Amino acid sequence: MAAQKILGLDPVLAGLNAAGEETRLRLLALLAQSELTVSEVVTILGQSQPRISRHLKLLVEAGLIERRREGAWAFFRLAASPGAGALAGDIVGWLDPGDPVLAEDRLRLAEVRHARADTAARYFAAHAAEWDDIRSRHAPEAQVEAAMRAAVGARPVRCLVDLGAGAGRMLEIFAPLAQRAIGVDLSSAMLAVARGRLEETGLANVQLRQGDMYALPIERNSADLAILHQVLHYLDDPARAIREAARILAPGGRLLVVDFAPHAEEALRDKHAHRRLGFSNEEISGLLAQAGLEPMLHRELAPPSGDNAKLTVSLWLARDPRVIADPLPAASYETA
Repeated sequence: MAAQKILGLDPVLAGLNAAGEETRLRLLALLAQSELTVSEVVTILGQSQPRISRHLKLLVEAGLIERRREGAWAFFRLAASPGAGALAGDIVGWLDPGDPVLAEDRLRLAEVRHARADTAARYFAAHAAEWDDIRSRHAPEAQVEAAMRAAVGARPVRCLVDLGAGAGRMLEIFAPLAQRAIGVDLSSAMLAVARGRLEETGLANVQLRQGDMYALPIERNSADLAILHQVLHYLDDPARAIREAARILAPGGRLLVVDFAPHAEEALRDKHAHRRLGFSNEEISGLLAQAGLEPMLHRELAPPSGDNAKLTVSLWLARDPRVIADPLPAASYETA
């Protein structure tokens, strides 16, 4: 077993002892499929909260699962570490998916996921008019997303981080390129929406974390690709956010920034809490350089024709210069 080669005897014994009980085996099987709260596990397994909490505590102490706080909630998932996490994955792999108990657990897990998706759908329905108002002012989302895909390319990445993940759309688009993807947002309500939306995609490599844009819960030098999509105009200090994004980039890592070019739509301050009315190429390029990043690409997408369409969308791509892997030709830096 691969995990035994990188774990000492004591950790392996601790992990096997922690897993050697029916409820805890069922927990491992569930948490290998989805990140869950205590209340969700209680719903699925039909056991009391104190009992579930005790089993979860034992699995956390053995390193088989991870616990993550998000406001007043705690989320649990199978550990991602190559040691005990790999052992947990192996244990789950030994289980027969056709076992009737595990099959019933999966059915109840599907119900929990469906409830999450319903919550997300209700949120989107309640806010559809607001978002449609903003969308009507700039290039179609499909055009913006196509430009982002073209800027990033199809090269696989080890770790993707979406900063200000919101409803999770960027994760839907770019997580398939990544071995693992992390979405960070300060709002637990938005993370709940993203979690429900992502349930429908079947993406198993995505993790959501609550965190401050200025103090990201991400290790230094860990992200191969970071995305700031329509986030900076909400912030008091965009320069600080870009510096923090640069901090988490691995050598050669890239940062994609998408926001509005300068505009005069004051209504966006009052109706949608925008603090900045867009950014010039000179301003963002300067902030990227100040953060130690090397600009690679700038592109502008003009709004469609129409009385209400007044917002130009700008894209910037920059990279950490410590390692230049698969360099783009100098002509790639352009203003369209």
